[in-house]
Amino acid sequence: MANKPSIPKGTRDFGPSEMARRNYIFDTIRAAFRLFGYTPIETPAMENLSTLMGKYGDEGDKLLFRILNSGDYLKDAPDSLLETKDSLALSSKISEKGLRYDLTVPFARFVVQNRNDIHLPFKRCQIQPVWRADRPQKGRYREFYQCDADVVGSDSLWNEVELLQLIDYVFKCLKIRVNIKLNNRKILTGIAELIGESDRIIDITVAIDKIEKIGVDKVKEELLGKGIGEEALEKLMPFLELKGDNKEKIARLKEVLKTSEIGLKGVEEIEWVVGHFDSLGHECGLEVDVSLARGLNYYTGTIIEVKALDVEIGSITGGGRYDNLTGVFGMPGLSGVGISFGADRIYDVLNQLELYPEAIEESVKVLFLNFGEKEAAEAIKLVKELRLKGISAELYPDSAKLKKQMAYADSLHVPYVAMIGESELENREVNLKNMLTGNQYKIAFSQMSNQKFS
Repeated sequence: MANKPSIPKGTRDFGPSEMARRNYIFDTIRAAFRLFGYTPIETPAMENLSTLMGKYGDEGDKLLFRILNSGDYLKDAPDSLLETKDSLALSSKISEKGLRYDLTVPFARFVVQNRNDIHLPFKRCQIQPVWRADRPQKGRYREFYQCDADVVGSDSLWNEVELLQLIDYVFKCLKIRVNIKLNNRKILTGIAELIGESDRIIDITVAIDKIEKIGVDKVKEELLGKGIGEEALEKLMPFLELKGDNKEKIARLKEVLKTSEIGLKGVEEIEWVVGHFDSLGHECGLEVDVSLARGLNYYTGTIIEVKALDVEIGSITGGGRYDNLTGVFGMPGLSGVGISFGADRIYDVLNQLELYPEAIEESVKVLFLNFGEKEAAEAIKLVKELRLKGISAELYPDSAKLKKQMAYADSLHVPYVAMIGESELENREVNLKNMLTGNQYKIAFSQMSNQKFS
């Protein structure tokens, strides 16, 4: 007996009903990108590992899915590596490509490769899947979609304000209540200076980025394990537990970071962004959170994370400013800032809160039932007319029992069923049934394409 087929852990199938819901999310975000002036691009699912490696930190590198070289991938692998089973060293010999980990690094590569064909500042959006060799759990997948919006070639903080507006707009459209957390990497760098651990900034940010997942005590353990002393930790903890509203937090940061030039620069930037975003008005919450670090190494300024207020799940959007990312590809000095909507987590949130529009699963507006060959021949003409008018219509292909055809209509959530029987054929009219109200009425063939199916 054949084994029952399955899919890899951390991946999911989506049927027609699920895809209707997912497309609602993608269409909403895509429309917002258009409204805000972002132009779409696409990049390959796989990139050279030389493009991906070293951009996400040591932990990120471990989560890259590597692709074995074509053909005899072991032919160039040294026997010594095979004997010692040094998998890390061996992988570089047998694998030159990997699945993309996010859309930001491939975008930086795209900008450098196409520098002569794009105009700066360049506003790009991209909706594509990414892959991470992570441990699957609730809200964490190995394959998932990201919906990115970025601006490169501009240092202006107005870009940050606009991206916050974009976040507010998208979640207003989706009717999800969210809280935006905001920090600045320069503030974290200033804190590292203040506690005497400037050379450990990466260790510090990687560790505190896990506070929500593992708790403060575990973060302390990790930092102690990295060689950061007790005294430095005592100075660090008050920053991570800063209380008060945004103005109070910013005032406190100004005071404690007054001896750090870069720290004060970060405070000035965050104060400017918060002030201008607040002046425009917004429905979402906005919280300055010094414990927000985002573990990716390429962030250099503003960092952003969005949490749903009514569902326990990880961040559903994140991003920030990256000043040096294109430099590793030979194009230094080009600043960028961007955000990424996590479509799969947004999908999970909408499912839990049941926030989809009522007609989301409609695939066909009008289904013509099939009462025989002559009737079907007339029905298919009307189907064509409706389609030419932009109205989704379909003919049931078989002259099956009425009960079966109606069950099919119910399964597709079809709002209108059209019936052409022997008498309707003779009178050249359609018996139209509203499946929501149950009302039935007749309409002439010649008037079908003018009918409003709302």
